[in-house]
Amino acid sequence: MLINCVAYEKGSKLADIPVADISEYIARPGCFVWVALSDATAAELDEMREEFDLHELAVEDARNGHQRPKIEEYGQSLFAVMQLLEPDPGRPGHFNQGEVDVFVGPNYVLSVRNRSTQGFLGVRGRCEREPELLKHGAGFVLYALMDAVVDRYFPVIEALEAELDAVELQIFTHRAARDNIKQLYGLKQRVMDVKHTVAPLLEAVSKLYGGRVPQICAGSQEYFRDVADHLVRINGLIDGMRDTIATAMQVNLALVAIDENEVTKRLAAWASIFAICTAFAGIWGMNFEHMPELKWQYGYPAAILLMVCVCSYVYHRFRRAGWL
Repeated sequence: MLINCVAYEKGSKLADIPVADISEYIARPGCFVWVALSDATAAELDEMREEFDLHELAVEDARNGHQRPKIEEYGQSLFAVMQLLEPDPGRPGHFNQGEVDVFVGPNYVLSVRNRSTQGFLGVRGRCEREPELLKHGAGFVLYALMDAVVDRYFPVIEALEAELDAVELQIFTHRAARDNIKQLYGLKQRVMDVKHTVAPLLEAVSKLYGGRVPQICAGSQEYFRDVADHLVRINGLIDGMRDTIATAMQVNLALVAIDENEVTKRLAAWASIFAICTAFAGIWGMNFEHMPELKWQYGYPAAILLMVCVCSYVYHRFRRAGWL
């Protein structure tokens, strides 16, 4: 679906134009066209391929979708794939994953957004409010889109950190071992999904500043370096969460082992106490003929009193040792 198709010249908006007029405007010196599509059909992509002379392999990637974040160079044009992460309002700590494919040439920008409800109208408005920067042309538009995508990662990271804090607190309060492990593994999987989104993009953005860069991005290298700094920061937060999750799992398992050890000590203590009673009862229950205690008038109460005294003594010793 076509969202908008706008022509710009020397940093200023010329007009909203029909798709049929794209070739006319991109032929004008100092002019470039910015087209935005959402969930584009194969026919729309083919039409854009004809208008902008896009590389067939890049169009095929956009048509198939579900691509790994990357930036590829085709002659004087670039093809960028970025993953979109949007917090799920119905499930705190969860997010929906979309994709935006951006075709960039000397006189055009084509963005194709898939499986996402959040558009980039704010990005277009920001660029139009900064005509001096928009004079850099398609390279600055690519930066603005990339910066908006990366900024949307931060709320996702914050939600994951909040969930991790809640699980850590639960480990020391409720001691629900199975539920804690289940939550931690689910959280680890989502953190890894973010990692697989951020790490390849960080590697790709490094091609756009410093050293040999595509001519389209030559005037915007410092802006792409800023995007890379944000990605480095996010990558560091992800690594920190991964370490914290691993530590939380170890702590949870350690608490489970401590609880099991406490139960084992209690069972052992009570087994020892009842073993004393069993030993005395076994001795006096042998019914040998020459056992003086069997004929004694006070034998039974004396035996019970002895067992109670010995068991009480052993019980208090276990209590002092912390086993009971």
